[in-house]
Amino acid sequence: MATTPLTTIPITLSSLTLRRRRCTNFSSFFRPAKKPLICTFTSNLVKASAMESSFSSTRVQSSGGSSVPDLGLVQRAIQLAQLSPPTWQSAIFSNLVIFLLGSPILVTGLSLSGIGAAFLLGTLTWRGFGPSGFLLVATYFIIGTAVTKVKMAQKEAQGVAEKRKGRRGPGSVIGSSAAGCVCALLSIYGVGGKPFSRLWELGFVASFCTKLSDTVSSEIGKAYGKTTYLVTTFKVVPRGTEGAVSVEGTLAGFLASILLASVACLLGEIKVAEAVICVLASQIANVGESVIGAALQEKEGFKWLNNDAVNVINISLGSMLAILIQQVVLQNWIT
Repeated sequence: MATTPLTTIPITLSSLTLRRRRCTNFSSFFRPAKKPLICTFTSNLVKASAMESSFSSTRVQSSGGSSVPDLGLVQRAIQLAQLSPPTWQSAIFSNLVIFLLGSPILVTGLSLSGIGAAFLLGTLTWRGFGPSGFLLVATYFIIGTAVTKVKMAQKEAQGVAEKRKGRRGPGSVIGSSAAGCVCALLSIYGVGGKPFSRLWELGFVASFCTKLSDTVSSEIGKAYGKTTYLVTTFKVVPRGTEGAVSVEGTLAGFLASILLASVACLLGEIKVAEAVICVLASQIANVGESVIGAALQEKEGFKWLNNDAVNVINISLGSMLAILIQQVVLQNWIT
């Protein structure tokens, strides 16, 4: 049996030591990281969601080389919607998302051009009064569209139904929201300073209370009104006559204005006393609108006074009356 010379033993031991060190270094490659991978991934997500430079979705590379989309876009959208005060960027983006999601409802009540006008209205409303103002207008639209569809076949047979199955165009949208848009612009640009900001918001709410009351009273009156009277002479006239009113329609319009004013109060747009003002102003304005319709609309020299023009006068009157009552009556009562 051969023996290994003693002189080679140190070399062999040295080789073994070297190999052991290499194995030790190699095994450390497989040690788990001080931070788990899921923590690193979550940290990257948080950092990505905090980026405000763009809306593009960033991607995080995993250890296997695959790309995983983060939630930065969704979180950014939520952050934009919650901005206070709202910005033009948040208003446009929020309206775009809502209009895309609500398109099945929008097409039932608006034409394509009407949807475009409504988008401008929604953007302006969100910028001026935030999500609460937008929700108020959405509530008005849903109720107004629903009552327009009531007994549509009967209204069409009698020739008193809205055109295009009740789908309203840009003229109707503008005619229904002109006063509200003016109030929103006054609020956005701070006309009158902070003391007047509440007045512009009150005028905004009153304008839509007035228009909803007018729409509901007209549509319910056409559908269920047993007897229709001309407001200037109280003579019985056919349904759909300009300036005609009915007990059923008037009561329905009154309740509609109470409902929308209550919604505005719950949303924090106005106070309880101001809600009462909005209801009162809307009813006075609707009487004025009926008088204008009966006395002037479709008469010689007033051919320009169509439904959209009368609507602008109606909601402007309701808005201005609410502001006037608040300043003259409510302020004196409080002091």
